[in-house]
Amino acid sequence: MQNKGAVRLFAILLAVFSLYYISFTYVAERVEKKAVEFAQGDLAKETHYLDSINSEVVYNLGIRKYTYKEVKEREINLGLDLKGGMNVTLEISVVDLVRSLSNYSKDSTFNAAIRMAQEMQKSSDKGFVALFGEAFEQIDPNARLAANFLTPELKERINFNSTNADVISVIQSEADAAIDNSFNILRSRIDRFGVAQPNIQKLSQRGRILVELPGVKDKERVRNLLQGTASLEFWETYENQEVYNYLIEANEVIKEMQTTSEDLKGEVTATEEEEGVQAEDSEEVSLLDELEGAESDSTNTNINVERDYPLFALLSPSVTQDGQLFPGPAIGFAHYADTAAVNKYLNTPKVKSVFPRDLKFEWTLKPYDEKGNYYQLIALKITTRNGTAPLDGGVVTDARQSFAQNGSTPTVSMSMNAEGSKAWARMTRDNVGRSIAIALDGYVVSFPRVNDEITGGRSEITGMESVEEGKDLANMLKSGKMPAPANIVEEYVVGPSLGQESINAGFWSFVIAFILVLLYMLFIYSYHAGLVANIALVANLFFILGVLASFGAVLTLPGIAGLVLTIGMSVDANVLIYERIQEERKAGKGLRLAISDGYKAAYSAIIDGQLTTLLTGVVLYFFGSGPIKGFATTLIIGITTSLFSAIFITRLTFDRYLSKDRDIKFVSKITANWLQNSKIKFLEKRKIAYIISGALILVSLASIFTKGFNYGIDFKGGRTYVVAFDEAIKVSDVSTQLAAQFGSAPEVKTFGADNQVRITTDYHIDDKSATIDNRIEEMMFEGLAPFIGADVTLAEFTGDYIQSSTKVGPTISDDIKKDALLAIGFSLLIIFLYILIRFSKWQYGLGAIAALAHDSIIVLGVFSIFSGMLPFSLEIDQAFIAAILTVLGYSINDTVVVFDRIREYLNLYTKRDRIANTDAALNSTLRRTFSTSVSTFVVLLAIFIFGGETIRGFTFALLIGVVVGTYSSLFIATPIAHDTQKRIDEK
Repeated sequence: MQNKGAVRLFAILLAVFSLYYISFTYVAERVEKKAVEFAQGDLAKETHYLDSINSEVVYNLGIRKYTYKEVKEREINLGLDLKGGMNVTLEISVVDLVRSLSNYSKDSTFNAAIRMAQEMQKSSDKGFVALFGEAFEQIDPNARLAANFLTPELKERINFNSTNADVISVIQSEADAAIDNSFNILRSRIDRFGVAQPNIQKLSQRGRILVELPGVKDKERVRNLLQGTASLEFWETYENQEVYNYLIEANEVIKEMQTTSEDLKGEVTATEEEEGVQAEDSEEVSLLDELEGAESDSTNTNINVERDYPLFALLSPSVTQDGQLFPGPAIGFAHYADTAAVNKYLNTPKVKSVFPRDLKFEWTLKPYDEKGNYYQLIALKITTRNGTAPLDGGVVTDARQSFAQNGSTPTVSMSMNAEGSKAWARMTRDNVGRSIAIALDGYVVSFPRVNDEITGGRSEITGMESVEEGKDLANMLKSGKMPAPANIVEEYVVGPSLGQESINAGFWSFVIAFILVLLYMLFIYSYHAGLVANIALVANLFFILGVLASFGAVLTLPGIAGLVLTIGMSVDANVLIYERIQEERKAGKGLRLAISDGYKAAYSAIIDGQLTTLLTGVVLYFFGSGPIKGFATTLIIGITTSLFSAIFITRLTFDRYLSKDRDIKFVSKITANWLQNSKIKFLEKRKIAYIISGALILVSLASIFTKGFNYGIDFKGGRTYVVAFDEAIKVSDVSTQLAAQFGSAPEVKTFGADNQVRITTDYHIDDKSATIDNRIEEMMFEGLAPFIGADVTLAEFTGDYIQSSTKVGPTISDDIKKDALLAIGFSLLIIFLYILIRFSKWQYGLGAIAALAHDSIIVLGVFSIFSGMLPFSLEIDQAFIAAILTVLGYSINDTVVVFDRIREYLNLYTKRDRIANTDAALNSTLRRTFSTSVSTFVVLLAIFIFGGETIRGFTFALLIGVVVGTYSSLFIATPIAHDTQKRIDEK
């Protein structure tokens, strides 16, 4: 092998790279194990322990030190189906935005265009604004959109002479800004939510945002948090020196209350946790630092910080090193883990009475130090009778990030309407030399100092440290005038208990499948070659996990299935190489030359077969979402690393054996004669195969068009709940009870154990109100009350009995159907084009596509025929589409290997007729086909049996697909390619 040194170096670097990234998961688990041991079952104590070491170094590599927070950010992410949590897809209501920009125009053409665009959107990939423009033109080509948007807010961008295209452009820019702003607001809310490893990202469909919150339990709180409209407020402030003495007095009150045994150290409630935020390190030496210094430096002092300064032990006052108070409204800063306790102190009635009645406190939105651990507390002044802010975001007409006159300092330019301008002039006039705080959702985003009275409603806010900070503030300022609510259109919730079951099921299915593959390779290819293949498989697994961790990819249950399937299919490359080496040995070549020529001969089939599967994985990645994308990610990474492991790791190992003059056997005595020298006349039997396949296809199509499918909510929309009861339950009883609540009986099926059911309903799925999801859970609670007991509360029912829930809105289900069809169609197209290019004959492409169509129809037929007859779900959903595409990838892999050998034989044995060459080629690949199919089938069988209920239907489709795909590559793809080529030759 050429460039052996470079390959060895790359393998070492890849191993070190993988070890580096996997090590973070190990360190995180070790730290969390210590936390569990320390807490002794006390969850609050465990959380406090982890919070306390969040910024401490827990991993020292010498060249770099990592805190616990940094380690957690780099560990392998587990999907919600493995650790529990909530996955939500939000859709920004552009319809409401367009209406608001027109000041809710009553024009009949305008409103008719809105309705038409909403209908058009159901079957179009275009954005709503573009469809609205098209609809308006269709209804009245002579009407002018500008007449509907001549509002004070848009007067500088739209006038009566603006064309319809100009107006649509302005609306689109406003919609884009609203979506970006909603994304920023949601991100800031989630950052405050206190969830480890949250994920928020914009989806390819404009206006949709994906939010993943691992480990959350309070679904109602999350829904309210994500769907609530932004609240932007402008507040007058107190100065630090005006509040400091009150803080000292408050500290004395807290100290007195503690000494009189009044409990201020109780558990912090969920509401208080929500009010708490994070804050940052300060370069200044705080009063707390001085007190701690006094305590440690002097043995004669009786100062105890927590006893004598309970408030300042948590809230460091905003003072300089020499004890001088900093100017501005920031009165102190606290670690994010202590903010809830500070809130508890300050909201206690006795402590509250110390402060002026017009004083209120709010934390900053962003941290105060570089590490992101400390947040500032801002003192706001209430100047209205009802306690609300004197000015809100509704008065802001525009806000843009710009630059100061020097051209380098980022600023924000803000404009207000007439009403806001008057109030703003009064506020700035009364607060020259002081700060005005800008708060979003109850958190201060900025507190600029007022230099002069500002009239005319135009202001410039300075003090931004970066352009990004300026853009964020500008977006937040604009949020007040953009009523574009975020509606939950898809929701997936997994309870922690079901998540733990998934981890156990996925882990054991993986271990069992992996051991079976290792044993199979030792059994069929002897100790020597089998051991080398197993070393490559272990290395491949190591590389996959390392790359997954480095990419920050999320490992889901389908991802584990993809991992196991990848390992099963990676055996194929080793099998191809070993079979070729055996052929070279039979030809009389020496061991070293046989190994070298065997690898060379196998490259073509390996690359073609794995590349077609890789293309399928890429299609899955781009068209799939959620768990399907996780499956595709694992599949893509696995195929890439398995190629390197199977080709290069094994070759390096063999070269090492050869350098020591070791004898290497490539077949065991038991399997030496398996399928060797077979002379099956495949083409002669093709008519029988055509009849069998034709009958299977006819039966499948008949069932598809008469019985149909059991569509999952992915394709029809609705809600699904997995509910576990304390005892075994009858499905009919559950259905009857819920029928009284919902008006009609929902679909109820046993899910796994006999005490667990899956309930599916489309009740009020079109309702977009923020409370409908909670209401339906209440209705289920009321309907299922006879089975769960009168002493169970609603909170206990939703938290303990509902194991998982899924919601898919109608628009999402339509998009999923379109994406599924595109994924399958695009996969078939690229496979056809690839084979056409590689084999230079369209007949091969036709045979391959015919085999794939054959496989798809039969798998679909099985799901249609046996739906409702088997003890597990056979739904057509996103997971099934992933299974179909995986079957296509597997089938084409097998077909390409066969085609590659046929092409080789046609070039080698030119004097033989086509039938003889084709049969000989098929027989020569039969041993490889058997080995790959058996190993893959065994792996899938292990997943099917031990992998858990949630992926049983998925693996069943793959099991059927492996059998049908192996059959079609021999009896459908090759005969069709042969027959079409024969007809052309005859003509």
